This record gives sequence, structure tokens and C-alpha cells, in this order.
Amino acid sequence: MSISVANAPCSWGVLEFEEQAPTYGYSEVLDQIAASGYAGTELGDWGFMPTEPALLHDQLHRRSLALVGAFVPVALSDPNDHLRGLETAIRTAALMRDAGFPDACIVLADRTEGNTARISRAGRVTAADGLSPGLWDVFARGCNNIARTVRESTGLRTVFHPHCASFVETAAEIDALMTHTDPALLGLCLDTGHITYAGDDPIAVYERHRERVWHVHLKDCEHRIAVLARQEQLDYFAVVRRGVFCELGHGAVDFPHLMERLKRDRYEGWAVVEQDVLPALGTPLASATRNRACLRGFGL
Repeated sequence: MSISVANAPCSWGVLEFEEQAPTYGYSEVLDQIAASGYAGTELGDWGFMPTEPALLHDQLHRRSLALVGAFVPVALSDPNDHLRGLETAIRTAALMRDAGFPDACIVLADRTEGNTARISRAGRVTAADGLSPGLWDVFARGCNNIARTVRESTGLRTVFHPHCASFVETAAEIDALMTHTDPALLGLCLDTGHITYAGDDPIAVYERHRERVWHVHLKDCEHRIAVLARQEQLDYFAVVRRGVFCELGHGAVDFPHLMERLKRDRYEGWAVVEQDVLPALGTPLASATRNRACLRGFGL
């Protein structure tokens, strides 16, 4: 079993939906990721880290960090956004490849911005809130095309990231996407926190789709806040501000059980810690250090 552990800039408040400028620069984030015991990082928003391959390679190499993936959100139910999303994915994949990380992956997701209905109902969506059969075809076609073109043009693989406040949030929606897409092209990023906040069991999702789990995001979900959010019908961004994605081991995710499953199946890949916080909130370095210690306790 060879699981490598990374962290991501979102744990320092670098979030794709947040308009406020990050509190930390990329150099400080990379220093703290390395200092807290991680072996790699994801890219963060385009432009947060250097976009010149040689400089990006140098900044990571000097800290002995690998670049393991990059989050690319696309409004996949809108065919008018597919070309923009494809261009972004190729540009991002080429940067990671040219910086010396050909094993990194594109972490594709459905864009949350502008999706007001799903933002307002995140964590409590029903089948009635989902895509029509025709839009599922549009959505899947976009996923397959992006994954295929990224692989053909850069050699990098693409995984899909289920995300609260998007059209692939629940376990049923993950199942539908896996059915509609090509398993040779598109893998699954198992995000434990988002699946839990959606009201589902990430381990059950893993068991159904383990052959397609090529990337793992380790995120915890604070049960008390999740329950309160449903009672008060808070929207997704309000829940993030409440700190629903807590430090590992303080929420509802059964990480020891998940580690057993990954070990049983000889998962070899990256497990990326994500503890979403807004800029200027949280204790990123202290939390990252405690999260790494927690994972060591689980055998990682």
C-alpha cells in the first residue's frame, strides 16, 4: 500500500467561490504545507501559484513537494460553458505537466457559482432538484470530452469531484454520473466531506465505485453544524462560514474504516487533506499540523 498525503490551498482560504483576496500568498502556503508534514499540494485557483512552469517547478522542488492535481470547475449542464472549461482544463494540465508533474490530475467539478437553487438547498436536495435526462446527456458529454481531450493533449488523467451546491452532490447523482460517463476516461475523486454533508456515506460510495476512485480528498464534516444548517435551511456558503468542514477526526467521517478499505484494495495514489476555511478565518498551520497527526494515527 502506497498512499501519499497532500494538503491543498483551500485549507488556507484559497477558495474558487470566494471573492475576497487570500490572506496568505502562495509562498507562505507552500512553506506551511511542507512544515506541517505533507508531501504534496494541489494547485489552487489559476494564478495563485506561478503559471510559468519552470518557476512553479522550482518553488515546489525547493520544498520537496509534489503537485498532485488542480480543481477545474465548469458549468457542465450548460453547453455554452464547455469550450471555456475545456480550454481551462488543457491550460491547467499543460502547466502541471510542463512543471514536471505528469502524474497530476485534473479535478473536474460542476461549477457552483450562479446555481442559486442548488446553493440554497445544499445538504438537503431531493431528486426533484436534479438534472433532466437531457441535461444529464449534456453534462456527461462535457465530462467525457474534457477528460478525453486533456488526456490526448497532455497525457494527464481527469477525475470528477462531487461537490455540494452543484448538480453532482448526492450519492444517487454520483451513481448517475458514473453510469453516464466513460470509465476509461473519467475517474472519481472521493471527497469524504462533501458526500457526508450531502447526507450520504462516503464509504458506501467508495465500495460502489472503487475501481474509478483515482484520487481522494480527506475532508471531515461537523455533524452538529450540518444538522443546524438543515434545521435553519442555510445555504452552502453560510454553512462553510459556520465551519462545517472541521479538522479531521472531529466530525462524522469514519476515517479508520475508510483507511481499512483503501488498504484492502491496495489504493495507490494521493489523499489530499482539505479543510475549507474562508480568508482570514481558522488556524491553517495549526490545523494542518493536527490533521497530519490525525492521519498518522490512522496509519497514513
